[in-house]
Amino acid sequence: MLGELSGKGLLIHHWDTDGICSAKLLLEHLSKKNIVNRTPELGNYYLTEKELEKYSKYDFVIIADMSFPENNIVKLAENANVMIFDHHLGKVIEKVFHHNPVIKGENPDKYPSASWIINDFLGNKINLFALLGIVGDHEQKVKNNKDFYKKITDFCNVNKLKFEDMLKMVYLMDSNYKLGDKTAVEKAPHLLLKTISTNEILNNKIWNENLSKLNKEITKILEKPSDEVSGVILKKINTPYNIISTITRKIAWETGKNTVVVNSGFFNNKDQIYMRSSKNAEPMIQRGKSLGFKCGGKKEVLGAIVPKNKTDSFVQEILEFLK
Repeated sequence: MLGELSGKGLLIHHWDTDGICSAKLLLEHLSKKNIVNRTPELGNYYLTEKELEKYSKYDFVIIADMSFPENNIVKLAENANVMIFDHHLGKVIEKVFHHNPVIKGENPDKYPSASWIINDFLGNKINLFALLGIVGDHEQKVKNNKDFYKKITDFCNVNKLKFEDMLKMVYLMDSNYKLGDKTAVEKAPHLLLKTISTNEILNNKIWNENLSKLNKEITKILEKPSDEVSGVILKKINTPYNIISTITRKIAWETGKNTVVVNSGFFNNKDQIYMRSSKNAEPMIQRGKSLGFKCGGKKEVLGAIVPKNKTDSFVQEILEFLK
């Protein structure tokens, strides 16, 4: 199916490790095609009007590890053959090729990353990049998924790696988007295409410098106390770095409690809201969309971009939901 694509192509991928590794796998498979890769404006789970206009010139568009609003997809499909490879919650978009087993009712634990779904679709053997996407999306929690944790440990044993090495590679790759460097994110899949050994990732000088800078900011934020509302952790932060998912994850996993984080420092006129919970997040994702917010997520995660004057009311709804 991918082999039948012709003309000028565009690959749009998420900015995190799973998106970068998904892009690497697809670019490798499509190496003989005329294709470029882009990520959306960092922090946006949608395409702006400017991006949609710019991307209307391509003959085919592949979207990896992103659940865009349906109107974005419909717009792209006016001029292009559109294919989606994803594992986030949402609904099937019938007008295009939409490969997402999770929204077709499959168990999310069997499809833990877009990189895994893409690697399987391409018929590849298990490899570093298929697995790095999983580690990137689940970190230590992947140990609870016995089937995939065995796949990861088996791979590590054969390749003389430790699980901590996989985590470090994730943190290094994610450092690009967390510092807001869109160009570096888009270059990353091409660096991976040239990568011969894992040491090239682990010893990447710029990525290590990025990580050092981020760790200082994350430590500073986590040292400040959070609020607790009816058993839910609520933390408000103000940082220009795109680290809200990292902060939420760390707090939720360390406390074992449902967690909501609000960052007012990333956008000028909007706030980032991130929720990680033991409850199925889908009702709140749908609620956010019904209110007109840019909203997405997975079974246990909600991410939203909300106008600053609507933040408090939506956070209150999330807290009520989590009670």
